Amino acid sequence: MAFPTMIQSKVRILLRLLWCKQTAGSKAFRSRLVLGIETSCDETGAAVMDESGAILGESLHSQKEVHLRTGGIIPTVAQALHRGNIERVVQEALDRSGVAPAQLAAVAATVKPGLALSLAVGLSFSQRFVRHHNKPFIPVHHMEAHALTVRMLQPLHFPFLVLLVSGGHALLAVARGVDDFLLLGRTLDEAPGDTLDKVARRLSLRKLPRCAALSGGQAIELLAQDGDRKRFRFRTPMGQTPDCCFSFAGLRNQVTLLIQKQEAEEGRTVLDFLCSFSLPDHSDPFPGVEEGTVLSCVNDIAAATQHTVASHLAKRTHRAVLFCRTNRLLPSQNPTLVLSGGVASNQYIRKALAVVAEATGLQLLCPPSRFCTDNGAMVAWNGVERLREGIGILAPEVEVSYEPRAPLGVDITAEVRAAAIRLPSIRIKIPD
Repeated sequence: MAFPTMIQSKVRILLRLLWCKQTAGSKAFRSRLVLGIETSCDETGAAVMDESGAILGESLHSQKEVHLRTGGIIPTVAQALHRGNIERVVQEALDRSGVAPAQLAAVAATVKPGLALSLAVGLSFSQRFVRHHNKPFIPVHHMEAHALTVRMLQPLHFPFLVLLVSGGHALLAVARGVDDFLLLGRTLDEAPGDTLDKVARRLSLRKLPRCAALSGGQAIELLAQDGDRKRFRFRTPMGQTPDCCFSFAGLRNQVTLLIQKQEAEEGRTVLDFLCSFSLPDHSDPFPGVEEGTVLSCVNDIAAATQHTVASHLAKRTHRAVLFCRTNRLLPSQNPTLVLSGGVASNQYIRKALAVVAEATGLQLLCPPSRFCTDNGAMVAWNGVERLREGIGILAPEVEVSYEPRAPLGVDITAEVRAAAIRLPSIRIKIPD
């Protein structure tokens, strides 16, 4: 009597497949859906995505204007802004997608690394949400999400080399799988985005009308377009260290010393101008222009700073490519370099990495600028990738902790340094 039952079962399966085929192109058919939530720093983001990578609805609240007014990110201010906006942002993403919480397959949220107070807001909200709606929870590593974003936009097989550069991070890694990374290099002090922001503040770029609404890195990039990068020359960091790690604090110190020198020189120029009118003698040496005055050479300083940051990133990436080639970590056919993270929006830096990619025979892939900065879509996509592989999917009641500091993958930076790979004498000439 089991035979008729088997036939009935097969009939049901065939009917189900036929129904799926008929409705696949209609709104009635939905693949598994993931809600992504991002609060690692100063962006409150949410997005609903299907398994194909299509963004069904998203919302983003940026804190940039507030932090520009305060001269930098204040963690308690960022926390308060996340708390005040996260419920609205998530609801907007759901409303715009036309998806009800009951239709979600899972919720993904950034839990590491990032600002502790910011991460706490996103994690707390997400865990309340999944428990209320009884949905699986997928904790997301922020840098992993940046690394995989390009796979949301176009087909890209593992393994590939990835350079992630942002306001809080700089690292080189080989992505071998969704949660399988080899860390080749990382920043030893501050991140490139942080350096550019601090240089912009020291140059008082917010006083320039066209820079007032821009982040520090954006202002540097804008002014550098009209600057002479060769007028001032800075030493590229770690030139004698044969590894793939980064350091930007020393460069920032070089720039600060130059700014102080230029302030003094422009002050002497003002003094000479005053004396040319036979004004009363000054008994004390003129101290220079006041700190906070926008220097006349600001475009040239911006161009030189940007060029040195780009050169440092390019040279370390060049060594990483050679290390990967020596150790057969990348495919021989169509090896790929992915550039992502907030600083990857900088077009000059993209050109620098394009030079390295062309010289070493790699294709360079960069997500569009809106996907380089922090957003809910990249977190949702990381959730989709993990859902597909069945990796890191937790029951709603499982307790999860946020981690302000969290390495990405297996650290082999010591092996890279031990290899002591010398760079060929190719000139990284970045076209204007």
